[in-house]
Amino acid sequence: MKQVTVKALSEQLGVAFGTSGVRGLAKDLTPELCFAFVRSFLQEVCPHSTTVAVGIDLRPSSPDIAKACLAAIEASGAEAIYCGALPTPALAFYAMQNTMPAIMITGSHIPFDRNGIKFYRPDGEISKADEAAIMDGDVSIPADLAQQVEQAQLPTVNNTATELFKTRYTSLFPADMLQGKRIGVYEHSSVARDVIKDLLIHFGAEVVSLERTETFVPIDTEAVSEEDKQKGLDWSKQHNLDAIVSTDGDGDRPLISDEKGHWLRGDILGVLCANYLNATHVAAPVNVNTVLELEGKKQTPARTSLRTKIGSPYVIAGMEQLEQEARNTGLTAFSVVGYEANGGFLVGSDMQVNNQTLHLLPTRDSVLPILIVLAMSHQQQRAISLLSAEFAERYTASDRIKDIPTETSKQLIADLKASKEKQSELLSVIAERDETLEVVSIDETDGLRMTLNNGDIIHLRPSGNAPELRCYVESSEPSRTAGLVEKILLNAC
Repeated sequence: MKQVTVKALSEQLGVAFGTSGVRGLAKDLTPELCFAFVRSFLQEVCPHSTTVAVGIDLRPSSPDIAKACLAAIEASGAEAIYCGALPTPALAFYAMQNTMPAIMITGSHIPFDRNGIKFYRPDGEISKADEAAIMDGDVSIPADLAQQVEQAQLPTVNNTATELFKTRYTSLFPADMLQGKRIGVYEHSSVARDVIKDLLIHFGAEVVSLERTETFVPIDTEAVSEEDKQKGLDWSKQHNLDAIVSTDGDGDRPLISDEKGHWLRGDILGVLCANYLNATHVAAPVNVNTVLELEGKKQTPARTSLRTKIGSPYVIAGMEQLEQEARNTGLTAFSVVGYEANGGFLVGSDMQVNNQTLHLLPTRDSVLPILIVLAMSHQQQRAISLLSAEFAERYTASDRIKDIPTETSKQLIADLKASKEKQSELLSVIAERDETLEVVSIDETDGLRMTLNNGDIIHLRPSGNAPELRCYVESSEPSRTAGLVEKILLNAC
């Protein structure tokens, strides 16, 4: 046996926790490192667990990573339930319902040559404190581990988790709500594609399958590519669709289009879902549309919202804080949810929906927001494009520069924050003729979020998952947002 500290091994290979889970190049996620992470997780965070649920996405590197994780579970004296390829929220829900930890092998939306591991305690996603405990863990690794993994075969798939996840939704919405609707499913390499098709068919939709691939496609629902924007428009016309739905690779971030093929922004989707569920408290990261607060003021009583750092662990901590505050103020009837700019939606407390109980699921989910939008369209007898027609005119856009070292991004942001001159230089490239722009307030919750004197918002931050610089903007002019992002990123470096 070889004794190692997870942190030392992690630093040696350049693999670390990102905004949600361990992320790194697939070649650096060695059997030794994956074994160490899982062994430390069970040793430091879930020391008394006897059963662990394991799932994978459809990346070609995921099965081998799973073998190393399964070896670590066995070495820890626990039994693994191998749930095969399934959406991350399906694995998390199954584990929570059965009070067991879970391990999902997925790189979510990040590029093809990368992968990752997400960890769940029996009560949901691990916290940042748990991440630190895992990194500090000292574990024993078998000397012949590489040989063990090479010779191992994956166990027979247990489909219980997938079926339980589908039942969560078939019991919640009207069985005929999609009767007569034509829904396109942009399948690509999403691990959720078959689950989503099964659900749509259950609710009566005619499903049109679009671009199913056997090679992995990294779809980022927060920064939809121009190619995918055009695909949505083309498919909608070609197939006469009422909506198009999709997800990222592991099925925890949704992509939904209206009847015209325009993809909905994830932060507008989050507000629609909060409204449909009559949520009293909402946690969301600092980069989401300010429609959150503007819509919250319309509720009776006004909805409480909390802004957090970007990443599901922070949103989950925010939901827990809101729940505690609600209890401390004597509220007995409240419902807590969270969402992110990528559209992933989290349920922080049990609540009644359509006279059924929607059980808490404090991890990102793509299926609930997809079905909520379709249910709203059905119940209101309105096209999807009209569901947010009464929202305040605030529009967001985002994009990223790829392959820029994180330290470079951090230094750029630090320089921009410290220098009014550099701020003015950057703002000069987006100013209209005869317009003088200046920063009136700065939010440093996560990166640098600058509110300008014309009401526009510019937000820069390094990605927590990949070497990328992300830019988010918000404006009252829809035609202005894409240009703002493009000019800011072009001139930021």
